[in-house]
Amino acid sequence: MKAPRKSALVVSILVFMLVLAGRLQIYASDGNMTTFVDSEIPGIRIQLNATAETKPDSNLTVILGLRTQTDVYIERFSLEVFGFLNGTTKVLLGNIIDSSFSLNDSSREYSSTFHVLDQVWGTTYGEISLTYSASLGGLDLRFPNVSNGFPMTPVENTFLQNLEDQVNSLNSSLVQLSSLYQNLTSTFQQLNQTYWELHQNYTSVQGSLGELDSTRRLTTILAITTVFFLATTIYLVLRRPREPW
Repeated sequence: MKAPRKSALVVSILVFMLVLAGRLQIYASDGNMTTFVDSEIPGIRIQLNATAETKPDSNLTVILGLRTQTDVYIERFSLEVFGFLNGTTKVLLGNIIDSSFSLNDSSREYSSTFHVLDQVWGTTYGEISLTYSASLGGLDLRFPNVSNGFPMTPVENTFLQNLEDQVNSLNSSLVQLSSLYQNLTSTFQQLNQTYWELHQNYTSVQGSLGELDSTRRLTTILAITTVFFLATTIYLVLRRPREPW
């Protein structure tokens, strides 16, 4: 009796590990697509993969899968994807609608690409709604207006990014202008100092020229006086009466 119990336990553990591995694989992202919904409602498993991230004025791809393990009849099914203008105003980006079909232990997949408007940014939002009937435990049950909302693909705020780039550019320009201003201020101070030094030298040279001019004038006057004195002396000598021998 112990051996069958051990075998059953080992089988249960293996089954649990396989199920866990399957779920981990479902939630893995390939870099371009990410699973945003993987949930089960009575009789139906819903999985939604979508673009991992996008930008305004770009595309958003959605792959939606429905899988059943019993008899299910879908009366109406819809998926709506919303974005937010300027991150606030809700706007419909696209939808997937189907109705009146049966799934008997089978699956159905929908794939669609929606255009993201230019002014949309922030996290997009998806909403699944369906009305269906399912055979569960020998009972036919109807589930009207089942709905589920969930966050989806984030849209990059390129407007904010552009503003940040402009601010960084302006800050860089401000730093360059500040450095240039400091260099010009330093150059101006050096030129101003040089100007005053030249001005002092010019004043000093003017003083020296004034002294030289005064010296020249005195020299001229002295020379004229000397010449006049010599002329007078010669004249007096010549005019002096001669004594008889």
